[in-house]
Amino acid sequence: MPVCAPRRLCQALGLSLLFAAAVASGAADDDDTPATAPAPADAPAPEYPRPARNWLEAQIVLARHDFSSGAIDGVGGPQSTAALRAYQDSIDLPITGTLDAETRGHLELKTAPLAPLTLTTSDLAHIQPLSPTWLGKSEQTALDYENALQLVAERTHASESLIRRLNPGIDWTRVLPGQVVLGPSVAPEVTRKEVARMRILLSARILEGFDAEGRRVAHFPVSIAQHVDKRPVGLLHVVVIIPNPSYTFDPAVFPESPEARQLGRKLILPPGPKNPVGLAWIGLDRTGYGIHGTPAPEKVGRTESHGCFRLANWDALTMVDLASEGLEVSVEP
Repeated sequence: MPVCAPRRLCQALGLSLLFAAAVASGAADDDDTPATAPAPADAPAPEYPRPARNWLEAQIVLARHDFSSGAIDGVGGPQSTAALRAYQDSIDLPITGTLDAETRGHLELKTAPLAPLTLTTSDLAHIQPLSPTWLGKSEQTALDYENALQLVAERTHASESLIRRLNPGIDWTRVLPGQVVLGPSVAPEVTRKEVARMRILLSARILEGFDAEGRRVAHFPVSIAQHVDKRPVGLLHVVVIIPNPSYTFDPAVFPESPEARQLGRKLILPPGPKNPVGLAWIGLDRTGYGIHGTPAPEKVGRTESHGCFRLANWDALTMVDLASEGLEVSVEP
């Protein structure tokens, strides 16, 4: 049975309140897990704005301000701590990386942290099998989501495990149009403008944007090249911005792939979220290098790439809004 929020909508649809009530009411603590206990049936409806109360809510507020923790999961891990530290610095708070009372007071929830999402026929039309081979991928019409869980997780900037926890009654193998699901509400609360400078810190695996006054206005976890000689330290510039790109598969870039060694020719892979460069390509003025999305957003910052700077698809799309041709991108050790 699907779950949705807020409480009145859940009750009107006869849906479970297990997670909806828990997170809507919020647990006033600093632990590393999202609230999971249901609120009393007569609990008052939450009022907004109010401070974030736990890591799940903090991650959502940070996402709304373009300070990404990667996939939202309700856990205060290294990527969440890095995003929080960057946000604290941007508003001149002590840089602690902890959800102290002062920081929570600035992480203001203007609206409910979670929201219901109704899956439509058009949404579910994006779901299709993904070929396991490069040649098979090149023959598909699109490299799209393999199931509804992937679609919902990416649309809400969340981990698949969080979406499962928030919707315990859903059979993700049998999702039909009209299904209501619950997920983080991450619509931006800032007016985005072109940034004046981007910086990539290789050792920290983060990409940040700064305005003309030098204030940090965006922060994203990023995957970097596996081999040190493919990490281009120095000053680069954006030369092209392409949303929803196709991808040229070059066997020479994938020497570890037996199929690539046998193909011996390049292939053009169609666009889609499961494309090797995801939903955006921001090309840099070094041949073959760029900032782009990924088909595996939960691995960003935790695994390494073949040479580019890899973001979660939702962060790559934010970069499309922030970047401009000619933008300086400083890559630092």
